[in-house]
Amino acid sequence: MTTILIVEDNDMNLDMLSRRLQRKGYQILAARDGQQGIEVARSARPDLVLMDMSLPVLDGWAATRALKLDAATAAIPVIALTAYAMEADRVKALQAGCDDFGTKPIDLPGLLVKIEALLAR
Repeated sequence: MTTILIVEDNDMNLDMLSRRLQRKGYQILAARDGQQGIEVARSARPDLVLMDMSLPVLDGWAATRALKLDAATAAIPVIALTAYAMEADRVKALQAGCDDFGTKPIDLPGLLVKIEALLAR
C-alpha cells in the first residue's frame, strides 16, 4: 500500500485530507510540525510527503530542505501545500526542494493528479 505522510498542524485540514486520501486507498502517516515531519519521514520512509509550509517548530521550507539534503529521504517526493498562492511562493517552495506545489483550500482532484504523477516517476 502506498504511504503518504501529511505534515500539517491544523487539525481540521489534517483530518479532512487524511480521510479523503484513505478513501482513495492510501495509508496515511501524520506529523504536526516540520521537525516531527523529518523524524517520521526518516523512520517510516513514506512514498510521498504533503508538506504544509507554515508549521510550528520548523517551517515547511526548512523541513523540505532537510529532507532533500538527507540521502535517506532525498528521493521522497514532496508536495508543498500552502494558503499562499502567489507565483513567488511556488518558486520559493520549488527552490526549497519541493517537487510540486498545491494551494489551500485543497482541490482534491488536482492534488490526486499531482500525487499520482509523482508516484509514477
